[in-house]
Amino acid sequence: MDLSNLKPAKGSVKKNKRLGRGEGSTRGGTATRGHKGQKSRSGYSKKVGFEGGQQPLQRRVPKFGFKNINRVEYKGINLDTIQTVAESKKLSKIDKAVLVDSGLAAKKDLIKILGRGELKTKMEITADAFSVSARAAVENQGGKCVLNNKEAEKKATAEAKDKKPKNLKAEPPKSKDVTAGQKKEEKETKEEPVMEGAKVK
Repeated sequence: MDLSNLKPAKGSVKKNKRLGRGEGSTRGGTATRGHKGQKSRSGYSKKVGFEGGQQPLQRRVPKFGFKNINRVEYKGINLDTIQTVAESKKLSKIDKAVLVDSGLAAKKDLIKILGRGELKTKMEITADAFSVSARAAVENQGGKCVLNNKEAEKKATAEAKDKKPKNLKAEPPKSKDVTAGQKKEEKETKEEPVMEGAKVK
């Protein structure tokens, strides 16, 4: 076999359908489009999902729910999985790098430790989040749960905001009666003393 006798596989190449080339071709006249109607005209194109004017399926089906744009998605890893990794690699500290090397998570994943199974050894685990049961199981073995830097910073800032003293309320303004009394006293002091024996008009 060489370039001179190469040819495509049988049935892979077909002749084009020649339309509108006279009645003898059996595809002349209407050229397989039929008589009249929108589909017989040039430039016709049908919208995806168009059903001839009746309400299309994607509009008559009821809609529900929504997609939360603020959703934070975690890759869940259970305690029994962590125990097997620790035993196979003989580790007492487990972080994201170890889990990525083991093929349990991707570099971009946020990791959450879940409480299925049990730990048999003391271990320090670093992750983005911990379930309540997982944290309790780790700490019962004398281990430590460490949050990643970003999460720890967020938590610390949130706690600092809560501890800030609330703004003290401004002192209420003095009542009108007091101010009026003060004005009277000021007027009395400003009046000149009357001399004895002077004529009063």
